[in-house]
Amino acid sequence: MNDKALQGIRVLDLTNVLAGPLCAYQLALLGADVIKVEVPESGDLARQLGSEPKLNAERMGASFLAQNGGKRSLTLNLKQEEGKAVLRRLVATADVLVENFRPGVMERLGLSYETLREVNPRLVYCAITGFGQEGPMRDAPAYDQIIQGLSGMMSVTGDAKCAPLRAGYPVADTISGIMAAFAISAALVRRNASGQGAFVDVSMLDSALVSMGWVISNFLIAGTQPQPHGNDNFTAAPSGTFRTGAGLLNIAANKQEQFEALCKVVGREDLVFDERFARRESRKQNRAALTVELERALAAHPASHWEKVLVRAGVPSGAVLSLPQALDLEQVAVRGLLQEFPEVPGTGRAIKVARTGFKLSGADPEASLPPPRLGEHTDALLAELGYSAADIAALRKDGTV
Repeated sequence: MNDKALQGIRVLDLTNVLAGPLCAYQLALLGADVIKVEVPESGDLARQLGSEPKLNAERMGASFLAQNGGKRSLTLNLKQEEGKAVLRRLVATADVLVENFRPGVMERLGLSYETLREVNPRLVYCAITGFGQEGPMRDAPAYDQIIQGLSGMMSVTGDAKCAPLRAGYPVADTISGIMAAFAISAALVRRNASGQGAFVDVSMLDSALVSMGWVISNFLIAGTQPQPHGNDNFTAAPSGTFRTGAGLLNIAANKQEQFEALCKVVGREDLVFDERFARRESRKQNRAALTVELERALAAHPASHWEKVLVRAGVPSGAVLSLPQALDLEQVAVRGLLQEFPEVPGTGRAIKVARTGFKLSGADPEASLPPPRLGEHTDALLAELGYSAADIAALRKDGTV
């Protein structure tokens, strides 16, 4: 018996690159039947993106492989009337449609939410755009870095010397994709009660701003002008990144008892009684001086040593790792975060990808299929929809699929 949370839910994924594909991937990991609808010959642009040219040439780029497991690929030209007819037939069988075109594109194709809900009133239609469906910026093009800049994310990333600074990965795209998956799941729950579908309008700018919760609340409520703090946590001290005998160490001694335990472990109990550091607010005001004193003590051992002894003493700590080191952690292996496909067509090798950030009793999130070749499931899906072999041949001949 398959107990996956979204088993029996069909999702049509009309998206490209990252935010939309990541959204649909999260749904696929939870058991949804995700059909990736792609442009014939080229497909999702992410198929050509990644650091390995050979995979890009095969239309199986590393960027595509990362968030398209568990999906079936159908090529479809939505500019042709027959292509639109195929999509409408698909919509009649679907629960969810996700797209990330600019506002108005689907309407011009005759495939807007208003049109498609006449085909299927229970359809949950999710549109992911840079700025949402209304407002003066609705038609502006948007990419992750554009949103990072416009949202204020870059203004608080880095320190006084290097800010504004872009985050080291496409955080705005990623947050938007997860936000969309959450919104779709909520709409499906409501549909179970009401029987009615919904239009879900996800804005990358809105999603990015929402993710900056404490920074925004300190400005709106406390009137504090946001500033870049580098590796320091502006809410407490000592809380940030510290140099050790070898490597960097993150320490978050946010509570008085944690600060006192830290001082004891590093052999500097005198700091607890220093007027500059005795209280929470005074420690924040004298952060730089406190960092100097602590780093002198931390120089006696490497970060790996301090992490163990501090955690044992109840002080939140962790070495600053590279990505390969992080993925090699025993904790990551025990949690089963990575899923391996023994062989992925078009790559000639086994492929590992990340799943999702939670486990679920009954059936953990997992992709049921490896990332698909472009159009790999076109014939099978058309046959499921009732198209005959002759029909499919005709659709291929005229470039519909």
